[in-house]
Amino acid sequence: MIPPPQDAAAYRPSPRIRALAEWLGDPVMPADFPETVLRLRNDRAAAQVGLAGLSDAEWLEHFGRFAPLADNLPQPLALRYHGHQFRVYNPELGDGRGFLFAQMLDGAGRLMDLGTKGSGQTPWSRRGDGRLTLKGAVREALATEMLEALGVDTSRTFSIVETGEALWRGDEPSPTRSAVLVRLSHGHIRFGTFQRLAALEAAEEMAQLVQYCLANFPGAPGPEGASPAARLLHQVVERMADLAASYMVAGFVHGVLNTDNMNVSGESFDYGPWRFLPRWDAGFTAAYFDEGGLYAFGRQPEAIHWNCGQLAVALRLLEDSPPLIEALQRFPDLYRESMARRWCWRLGVAPQGGDADNALVAACEQVMVADKVAPDALFFGWRGGRRAAGMKSEAADALAALLERHAPLPSDHPYWSDPAPQSMLIDEVEAIWAPIAEHDDWTAFAAKIAAVRRMGEAHGLAPKAAGPH
Repeated sequence: MIPPPQDAAAYRPSPRIRALAEWLGDPVMPADFPETVLRLRNDRAAAQVGLAGLSDAEWLEHFGRFAPLADNLPQPLALRYHGHQFRVYNPELGDGRGFLFAQMLDGAGRLMDLGTKGSGQTPWSRRGDGRLTLKGAVREALATEMLEALGVDTSRTFSIVETGEALWRGDEPSPTRSAVLVRLSHGHIRFGTFQRLAALEAAEEMAQLVQYCLANFPGAPGPEGASPAARLLHQVVERMADLAASYMVAGFVHGVLNTDNMNVSGESFDYGPWRFLPRWDAGFTAAYFDEGGLYAFGRQPEAIHWNCGQLAVALRLLEDSPPLIEALQRFPDLYRESMARRWCWRLGVAPQGGDADNALVAACEQVMVADKVAPDALFFGWRGGRRAAGMKSEAADALAALLERHAPLPSDHPYWSDPAPQSMLIDEVEAIWAPIAEHDDWTAFAAKIAAVRRMGEAHGLAPKAAGPH
């Protein structure tokens, strides 16, 4: 276990969602699992919400059996929503194998949610069993740790508890082991939640939800005189443009960017068929069922922008089109700005702004294509303006010339002297899972998380856009 930091926050329950609960979700009972075996306890995250002091027995009681936390939600809430799935509208969605379990404040006073995956059936399970495979939980933990280290605003894997059931799945060898996962997020309000209210023409509830989001996910004030709905859309567009850029800079493919997988807090979450790029390829897809490449690597910004458009359509219940269109039209410029800012950060050079940074991004892309360099190797090898060994193409010469104009950022962490960068390619994930599946050996899993966190320390915090957060 990683010890909590010395400045750990106090536990401050704040179940604000109860004001909306009557129409936002359904009270549910968690599954009664045959057993609960603790596999991951994220004390680093727990310390930020005052829960790192729990004993292992208490942890299992709350995050395996889901006994309510003190002064928190008395019963879990399975949220209701609709959504576009691969751009086909589906009104039959909702939390089918998860629920909102608790809300509390972190040390900075932000509202934080604990939500689950694999916690049992709900009214929205349709024909599903409400369960999660242990491999799926392990994969999500590896994804969130890597993304957090690379500066992506992501949910964090708070807990994994193995639950002692044998599950049958069509996409992995069965029977397979089961688990329940707990996520820590800033919020659980999806675009699809707004879409459901719009479909029901529930204007009063929509207005309440807008105010809840503005109060609990504060951002820039937006244009003078803007309505609450327009202000919210401006904030969401800012967050989602930055999220799209963060995916690209991380070389990450989410795989299922449906509107029910978009969070108005701007966080990435719900990891299924994700992949990191083995090479720079705009057409690379993560999901075997994405036959048309709708959510391919290079199309992710387009997909996220399109999803913002569907949120705008839902907000038409409260606001006329022109102010919403104005917010949507900001996405391309915001995306380019975030892309340049985050690219320079991961490359370890100070941004210059405008065309100079855009040219640097383009030159790096050309090197990755010309020299067949993976994104992780590119950013590591050229960190701080140094030239990666063995790259002698014309594209590499052009990149070296551009980097001379960018001042290096401090890079004194010993990680930058490692022989190779950390990565999270699918073969590595399978190699980490194999000893767990075969021998219940979690050594490689724990070592990988420690190594990825060390990489995150070397990178430091990713730069944010100007303005409140």
